[in-house]
Amino acid sequence: MHKDILQEIIMKKRKEIARQKEAVPEAELEKMLDGKTDRNLSMKAAIMASPTGIIAEFKRRSPSKGWIHRNAEPEKVAHVYRQAGASALSVLTDEPFFGGALKDLHNVRKTVSDLPVLRKDFIISRYQLLQAKLAGADAVLLIAAVLTPEECLRLAQEAHRIHLEVLLELHREEELPALNEFVDMAGVNNRNLGTFQTDVENSFRMAEKLPKDLIRVSESGISSPETVLRLREAGYRGFLIGETFMKTPEPGQALSDFLKRLHV
Repeated sequence: MHKDILQEIIMKKRKEIARQKEAVPEAELEKMLDGKTDRNLSMKAAIMASPTGIIAEFKRRSPSKGWIHRNAEPEKVAHVYRQAGASALSVLTDEPFFGGALKDLHNVRKTVSDLPVLRKDFIISRYQLLQAKLAGADAVLLIAAVLTPEECLRLAQEAHRIHLEVLLELHREEELPALNEFVDMAGVNNRNLGTFQTDVENSFRMAEKLPKDLIRVSESGISSPETVLRLREAGYRGFLIGETFMKTPEPGQALSDFLKRLHV
């Protein structure tokens, strides 16, 4: 697996966090969080309660495709996603590669108060968990490909301490040891993080290898309701979809049309 893009992303992420810590030390974030760690909507519960399990994502660009929806406004997109029937929302907060920002997550939370929101980023530090909580996230994505099993455990444990749920993203069988007792949902990424090519069959390959008691989420490359129905049969309950909706002029309408074709 070519990890060129991934290595570049993580290198930039380390520098970004260092700069952020200089501007606002971790202790300051802790103070700002004091007494504010309780509020949290359960993404896990929302997926299980939803007939569709669609986690609709706000995403402006990707490393492989460039700009998808450059001038998209998070508040407007979140509002129409909610109206259309999303079970949860995902917000990409990486700026250099995805055109996102923590402010996007904050604005989504201000606009939509009754759907759980996932911070999707390359999380490698406790500092980012504190940021996520302060911005209004209910859950965070941890990526097994960029963390050791020990780091996954430490970050998942810390996420739970401040009442954030954890979606652990896996891509290959070799990453299964990253699962731990603090993981709330197991995600399978259909996108190779080295080449950024997608193959939905990856979710089917991984299905039998995942623990039966964990909620399963299929991520990336899902473009048809038929695929969602097949994935449901394979045991998945959550479906993280961004590009399919965001590449259209009206992401909310695209989600609404998608759900009508699901017939569930």
